[in-house]
Amino acid sequence: MVGYNLVELSDRNTSINDPDSKIKIIDVWKHNLDTEMHKIIHMVEKYPCIAMDTEFPGVVARPVGNFRTQSEYHYQTLKCNVNLLRVIQLGLTFTDLQGNVPDDGQCVWQFNFKFNLKEDMYAQDSIELLADSGIKFLSHEKEGIDVETFGEKLISSGIVLSEDVKWISFHSAYDFGYLIKLLTNDPLPEVERDFFELLHTFFPCIYDIKYLMRSCDTLKGGLNQLAEDLGLRRIGPAHQAGSDSLLTSATFFKMMKVFFENNMNDKKYIGILYGLGEGFDQNHGLGYKNGNKKIGNVQNIHMQSISDSNAEIATDYT
Repeated sequence: MVGYNLVELSDRNTSINDPDSKIKIIDVWKHNLDTEMHKIIHMVEKYPCIAMDTEFPGVVARPVGNFRTQSEYHYQTLKCNVNLLRVIQLGLTFTDLQGNVPDDGQCVWQFNFKFNLKEDMYAQDSIELLADSGIKFLSHEKEGIDVETFGEKLISSGIVLSEDVKWISFHSAYDFGYLIKLLTNDPLPEVERDFFELLHTFFPCIYDIKYLMRSCDTLKGGLNQLAEDLGLRRIGPAHQAGSDSLLTSATFFKMMKVFFENNMNDKKYIGILYGLGEGFDQNHGLGYKNGNKKIGNVQNIHMQSISDSNAEIATDYT
């Protein structure tokens, strides 16, 4: 049964009493994975808009070599890092097409994956940020979900491979990169074109808010700044995937109301990831749908450690 509207709950001037208590962020570990996935299978039938966010251990390497386009360089950076690293959290927020959530407030799931600080690669500053945000890495080591198991359950859940499900995200190339890796149980494809083919197969309907902002002259910055400019408040802790996905959902529906009159042109915006795509815009750094241009083979790629790790991605959430 439909209960609250997410935009109204997240509005800084809401008249709803104690809005934080209306939403439940459900932590999922290996012991309750089956139970919560069963709930999600039934959830998506009435609430087919899924806002998604991941937490991952930063950026630890850069490719060096010859690249035909800046977009190609961005994809190769994404590919080598996603293939090297492990996702830590996945947050999913479910709403209906108007941004409403169930009356019991159960609409956010935060999946916690197996991650071992002694064995897995990471960028130190990213891990420190996540630890300061409340992520308990010892629990991830002992109780974390196996990504291969999760990928199998996600395939059969009904939330991927469906044109009826709308995915909402913010600057989400890395987020979808990690999802594609766990769904296929394979490294990401060598070339960007093949990545987009997988992306549009698993996620036929995607909106990237960072790309939508291009059509809104007054909007700028990362997710937190954008939400603040729209008069929205966060529910839950920052830099955790559940709360970030919830804020992403509220931000999307507020943008729809204020800038798009609740009527978005799917053909113009669907399936486009900010900063990635074969039709890369050099002036704006924006990604477009995969087109017909050929991507040349990348030459002489080497792994190069970097000191700023996830800094350029982290700024998008402040």
